[in-house]
Amino acid sequence: MKGFAFRCFTIILSSLLFSVFMVSAQNSFKLKYENSQVYAGIEVGSKGIKLSLLEIGKNAQSSGAFNVLKDTSINTDFISFTQPAFNATLTGFNKLYDIAVKDFNIPPARVYTVISSGVKMQSEKEARTDWVDLLIKEFKQKINEPGRAVPVIDVLEEARLSHLGIIPEAKRYTTFLIDIGSGNTKGGYFPNGNTKDLKLFQLTWGTKSTANAADKRCEENKSIPNFSKQLSRVISGAVNTEV
Repeated sequence: MKGFAFRCFTIILSSLLFSVFMVSAQNSFKLKYENSQVYAGIEVGSKGIKLSLLEIGKNAQSSGAFNVLKDTSINTDFISFTQPAFNATLTGFNKLYDIAVKDFNIPPARVYTVISSGVKMQSEKEARTDWVDLLIKEFKQKINEPGRAVPVIDVLEEARLSHLGIIPEAKRYTTFLIDIGSGNTKGGYFPNGNTKDLKLFQLTWGTKSTANAADKRCEENKSIPNFSKQLSRVISGAVNTEV
């Protein structure tokens, strides 16, 4: 299922999933720790917008005391850089922010918003950084927070934060992390016994950016056999050279 029909199916499915989440959002949290606080993180990624709600215990820094309360996403394919994808991303960004602030009463100061390194990398590759700037500008206007921080993080910082968030502290300095994302692939390890210096591993290709490159080659022939042929060409060409 490709092309227009697939996009329509994705939009309908995302709307249904979002409606289910809105209903469940009315339920109260079941907190795990005493004297904890709830934080929200919203990331605009290559494939869509993701929302996570976390309960952070007072000893989170030393003991890793955190509890995932909610986790959801809306697929929008922002890195296709089309007007429909832009509009869907902006709408999804606003909806997930409203869920955090209005439905769950999380103070705006504890809601963190960010643009992923995959979006940054792909927008730079296609000279579409103005789309990212416009998305941030219109998002701030819609939520009436002109001073809100919406950083566009680079691949090094995202890889570093991923390592800190995924790998247990006991294995922090003996683990090489690889994060295969939608827009790029990144990871690495900490070579010097501290969390500031990450030895970075990165590729400018991810699952969605590779698929999009194949889709653009299909032109008028959107059949699955032709898509498979063009995908093989992308992988054996630019992707394979970088790998």
